[in-house]
Amino acid sequence: MVADRIEREVYVPAPVDRVWRVLTTPEHVRVWYAFEGCEIDPRSGGTLRFRWDEKGEFHGRVEKVVPDALFRFRLAQEPDRPLAPGPDPGDSTLVEFVLLAEGGGTRLRVAESGIRELSVPDEAKAKHAEYAAATWATALEELAALAAASHN
Repeated sequence: MVADRIEREVYVPAPVDRVWRVLTTPEHVRVWYAFEGCEIDPRSGGTLRFRWDEKGEFHGRVEKVVPDALFRFRLAQEPDRPLAPGPDPGDSTLVEFVLLAEGGGTRLRVAESGIRELSVPDEAKAKHAEYAAATWATALEELAALAAASHN
C-alpha cells in the first residue's frame, strides 16, 4: 500500500518570525529547497514555482496562509505544467507547513498528502512517496540550519 501522507518535523533554534521568512521568501527557499529558482506569491490564491535543473519547473497554488503559523499549497506532480484552475487532486499533492513556538525556538512540521489520488500508476505513486520522504527530511534540516544562522 502506497503511503498517502508523508510527515516530517524539526526543531529550529530560531524565533517563529525568522523561520517564517526562511520558509516563504524566495531567496531563502532557493538555498534550502528550489536550488535553481523560486517564485512565491505568499497569499491565498497566489502562485508558486520551484525550479531544479535536473527535474524542471514545478508549479503550485497557495491554498491558505496564516503568517508565522501556516503555509499550505498544492504542488503539481508533473514538471513544466501549470495546475488546473480548480481543485484536481489527480495532478497535485497538498503540502502544509505548520509553525509552533516552542521554548526559544520553533517546531516546524511539514506534511505532503494526496499521494494515492495522483493520476499515475501505483509504482509512480510509491516512488513519489519515497522521494518526498527523503526530500522533506533533508529540506527541513537545511531550512533549520539556515534559519538558525540567519539574522534577517
